[in-house]
Amino acid sequence: MSDLRKEKDSLGFVEVPAKAYYGAQTARAVDNFPISGMRAHPQLIRALGMVKKAAAQANKDLGLVDATRADAIIQAAQEVIDGQWNAEFVVDVFQAGAGVSLHMNTNEVIANRSGEILGGKLGEYTHTHPNDHVNYGQSTNDVFPTSMRLATLLALDTLYPVLDKLAATFAEKATAFHDIMKSGRTHMQDAVPMRLGQEFAAYGLAIEKGRRHLALAADSLRELGLGGSAVGTGINTHPDYRVKAVAYLAAISGQQLAPAKDMRWAMQSNACMSDVSAALRGIALETIRISNDIRLLSSGPNTGFGEIICPACSRAPPSCRARSIR
Repeated sequence: MSDLRKEKDSLGFVEVPAKAYYGAQTARAVDNFPISGMRAHPQLIRALGMVKKAAAQANKDLGLVDATRADAIIQAAQEVIDGQWNAEFVVDVFQAGAGVSLHMNTNEVIANRSGEILGGKLGEYTHTHPNDHVNYGQSTNDVFPTSMRLATLLALDTLYPVLDKLAATFAEKATAFHDIMKSGRTHMQDAVPMRLGQEFAAYGLAIEKGRRHLALAADSLRELGLGGSAVGTGINTHPDYRVKAVAYLAAISGQQLAPAKDMRWAMQSNACMSDVSAALRGIALETIRISNDIRLLSSGPNTGFGEIICPACSRAPPSCRARSIR
């Protein structure tokens, strides 16, 4: 048996690994963009799977894709969400503009897998087709910005608990260090007395405020242009598709999502991604500042400040403790 199969697209025939769940356009993208060797983040793959599942459910409800095909697409998309086919997403992260190649990678994986569920063979596309069924009513221009926003929201949900724990730990230390007096400093010179607990309370508040700012910035990601199709006008989509698809996507992802008031804005503008990026940078800067303070406070112990002791790192490092203030 050959290790390759032949598929045909608008450019002609192309060879694809026989057991691959991706198809011709993905194979072409792999050849065309051998740039970094980096592949899509699992959260982005997961978000793409969620979008495809939501679209299939909406199309099924509206009778645009028959129930048998739609159910197979829904099952295959859920497997993508579960990470079962991550290895099949082989397109380099630096690729054709707007994420077209990764989007087609998604359509082909889901089409091949759903076709297999219905009894077909890989590369046939007789039961489910990447464009005609999996991508019905969609375009890279609305799917990819939607997936970017959703993937970011999903990733932030794993960051928030970390920030909450860090802020709470600083608050605990603020209480523990409340009775310890020390010198405050300006320009590295002794200034006026203060409590070590006050210093740590401020660290906790800085992280807490950064977290709140991040969550506020992320709220703009919840407005989605899904259903805008090619240019944000909703051309060639059912009038009810947009609302249904976003509602299903909210249920699938567990995120509060809504159709954007202006789908063109949601497809054109990346300002909301920029806002989230800026908020993350702000948290990073605060964390660096606090880390440098703690490093300085723990310097010595005999010829530096030596006000706190940070134990050597281990798999589960103990928290720092205060040292007698000289």
